[in-house]
Amino acid sequence: MNIQDLRKQNTLIDLFCTLAEIPSPSMGENDVATEIIATLKSNGIEVHQDDYSNVIARIPATDSSKKPMLFSAHMDVVGDDSPVNIVLKDDKYIETDKKRTLGADDKAGITAAISTACRIIENKDLKHGGLELVFTRDEESGMSGIKHVKMNELESEYALVLDSDSFGEVMIAGAGYTNVLVEVEGIKGGHSGNDIADTTRVNAAKLLADIVSEIPQGVYKQDEEGVVTSINLGVILGGGVDFPLQKMTKQDLKNGEHFDYLINNAVTNVINKKGAAIYSLRSSDSQAEADLLADIQKIVDKFNKKYEGVAIFKMTSKVKTKKFEKNNDTTIPDVAKEVGKETGVDVKVASFHAGAETHIYANEKNKYGKIIKPYLIGVATIKNMHSSDESMDYETLVKGADFVYNIFVKFNK
Repeated sequence: MNIQDLRKQNTLIDLFCTLAEIPSPSMGENDVATEIIATLKSNGIEVHQDDYSNVIARIPATDSSKKPMLFSAHMDVVGDDSPVNIVLKDDKYIETDKKRTLGADDKAGITAAISTACRIIENKDLKHGGLELVFTRDEESGMSGIKHVKMNELESEYALVLDSDSFGEVMIAGAGYTNVLVEVEGIKGGHSGNDIADTTRVNAAKLLADIVSEIPQGVYKQDEEGVVTSINLGVILGGGVDFPLQKMTKQDLKNGEHFDYLINNAVTNVINKKGAAIYSLRSSDSQAEADLLADIQKIVDKFNKKYEGVAIFKMTSKVKTKKFEKNNDTTIPDVAKEVGKETGVDVKVASFHAGAETHIYANEKNKYGKIIKPYLIGVATIKNMHSSDESMDYETLVKGADFVYNIFVKFNK
């Protein structure tokens, strides 16, 4: 069987392929947005674009006593605006001709959302609290789309973000991202020959290495649902790099030779005054993050005491992405588990250690002043995401769309 035959046999897969064939790099989603709007309108679904060109759609409630639900997915993909040539491999996997990404992240999520919306419209007997659809721009590049959504106009308290890469996943928490900067500065510098015996002159690069060796690295806290809090050393900067940096040309940077350039031109005959280490701290638990920062501060305080009068150590932190913290409401995970038992879906409730649009929703309130409760849902199994080898098991998308629809139905019973 080829991809054309599969598309003729399955309208869901045809919808996915139609969307995937439209290149939609970050901030270049206009064509796919036009297709989404046309598809929704043709099925009688109210849809519009907001001030940032996100696509917003609504299906009114048929039972005002029930709560609405929101499905969210992003329209942009990792890749450029080159043609997307889709093929079927081994009668199982949808992929491209290996010249670019497929974009199943997140065209699979959009497909599942639209499919469910159409089924809800067709099922006249279904009593429900309404469905909201949010399709955003620029998730892959900077999440500017979701940041421009007017959350205080959304009615839903529960949001299913259809953007995981494994079918059946229900992610209930996600780590935020914080930069941690540890700096050290010697009171005096000096010459590595003339001043090396002066004990009041300490080498900041050496002190930086010492303090880094005591600061935690890797997993700081984990539980049965996965890694909760971690810290990773990203950059160490210290030593005689000022002079070679001043001489480095744009061509050196363009050729990717800056690392070797610095090694070959770094100054080694100075007692370094400054050094810095930059960490990424990821956590889905505020208390665990606070505990880790406190532990680092204790280490900094210890070094300040030890080297008082000869060096100063300092730690600062800056939140880059707010965390998606686990809440105590188990409604969606419980519903998903029930649906899984009834339909044979292996549902995995877990947390993830990265960022997603869930993080934005989790820190916002809807029009009724209630904090939005998001969940990252896997509607298809996608391999080698963001690469030219990306592929999607199309059968999982068929099951995934059905999984989402059944969650909506079960939620409204």
